[in-house]
Amino acid sequence: MLANHDRSHRYPLYRCTPRPCYKPGERSRLIYAIREYRGRKGEPKGFGWRDLRDLLVRARIQLGGPIVLVWDNVRLHLTAGMREFIAANAAWLTVFQLPAYAPDLNPQEGIRSLVKRDIGNLAAADLGQITRAVKRRLKQIQYRPDFVDSCLAGTGLITDD
Repeated sequence: MLANHDRSHRYPLYRCTPRPCYKPGERSRLIYAIREYRGRKGEPKGFGWRDLRDLLVRARIQLGGPIVLVWDNVRLHLTAGMREFIAANAAWLTVFQLPAYAPDLNPQEGIRSLVKRDIGNLAAADLGQITRAVKRRLKQIQYRPDFVDSCLAGTGLITDD
């Protein structure tokens, strides 16, 4: 998720990576990470493959089992480091790549939509206020597994059969 005021990235922005999680017989969960970018020298603008790797390791620990990951073709997902990580952890990590442009199959898009709907009219004074609003909304979604279920069901990839 990306929010900024100018596509040239002269202004602060945040990036968010919500990961809806589903395990048959258990409630759906949402695991996420947020990064602010303030334009400081040497500061990363977004998530790197190591950040995603760490998020996946934390998700495995939290969920307590193997992970089947369905994701889009974002450049970060296709890096050599990420491919090596996936290959080295094939015992617990399976990845299915979505087609080149398939937002309707990506459950993250539903979560992003829920967050954007909530903060769409926010007149924030600074980046911190936006980040707090996004975190608050994501935390609310975490406690509403029916929201996560609806985002997963909307893709048609998960069924209760």
